[in-house]
Amino acid sequence: MSDLTSLPDIQFINVDAEKTTNEIITIYEALAERSLYPGDPIRLFLTALAQIIIQQRVLINQTALKNLLRYASGDILDHIGAFYKVPRLAAQASRTTVQFTLSTALSSVTLIPAGTRVGPAGANGLFYETVGPLEIKAGSLTGSVEAICTTAGVIGNDFLPGQINTLIDPIPFVQSVSNVNTTSGGAERESDDHYRERIYNAPESFSVAGPDGAYRFLAASAHPLIVDVSVDSPNPGVVKIVPLLEGGELPSQEILDSVLAKCSASDKRPLTDLVTVVEPNVRKYDISLTYWISVSRAAEAQTIQTTVKQAVENYILWQKSKLGRDVNPSELTRLVMQAGAHHVKVDSPEYTELQNDQVAVAESVSLTYGGLTNG
Repeated sequence: MSDLTSLPDIQFINVDAEKTTNEIITIYEALAERSLYPGDPIRLFLTALAQIIIQQRVLINQTALKNLLRYASGDILDHIGAFYKVPRLAAQASRTTVQFTLSTALSSVTLIPAGTRVGPAGANGLFYETVGPLEIKAGSLTGSVEAICTTAGVIGNDFLPGQINTLIDPIPFVQSVSNVNTTSGGAERESDDHYRERIYNAPESFSVAGPDGAYRFLAASAHPLIVDVSVDSPNPGVVKIVPLLEGGELPSQEILDSVLAKCSASDKRPLTDLVTVVEPNVRKYDISLTYWISVSRAAEAQTIQTTVKQAVENYILWQKSKLGRDVNPSELTRLVMQAGAHHVKVDSPEYTELQNDQVAVAESVSLTYGGLTNG
């Protein structure tokens, strides 16, 4: 969104307090044909009046700015999006697959009704509901069905297999329940920044001639967790779309399917385009560095070491938060120096160029504190 952020700052109305006060006093002096000296009760009154006028001007200026995409937020941004027929993405609920296990094999089908609730132990009201009925066949002990969190948002994400193990709605002969994969897909309501960028890119979707910007806009509209999209045509008539999620996470199959559905609709793509959606190609790298702290900051050494660790974590997140972002050790050095290190020796990674469909993910991390230096 560089074109939007590069626009100059503007003011619809002057909010200079001193200039406004002087203008009011000058007009009064001209009308009254007398001078107002400091301490004059009328001058004090006009100065107080000027402050009220200035506050009103500030509010008018802020209100006018909020009608511009760059400055709009909240409900006003929703109204701007409505003009382009781009609604804000709602919060999404996390999903998983739940396996039900019977205490004994039965001679008839066992029905697990749709809406049956399960949850993690001690989750304080966080439940998952089965999205459809499950029939465990006669003679079988187990069956699996998809379940969705009853609370939308990221709160339902990252429960590991086996952690959702409590049956909330008892069913005869069901001995245990367990999620078979990590819960994922939950997202908060689309943020203003993400929504603003989609609105800015919305005109790309007006064409169905196949521009990459149109595919990027459509893909980003499939799920609020999508923060970056790569579009490529490896062969004539073939479009490869690669989405990346917030925090550098790889998309689940469900999100890939949502992107495919969004981008392959007959009224959105050229008839001759074959759209494919795949997860990013992970390019792994290692971090190994040694850093020193100036002896003049010896009293801060422990704090600086903690800050350096956080700086490396920030680098790891930065590196994997965008597709095609080259592995750049210079950025790592900058962040560690900014955290308080006197100097840094980076053994790895080396500078590595990435393709547009690749994302750099740290594998092993080794930080060595080299001690104090007089340099």
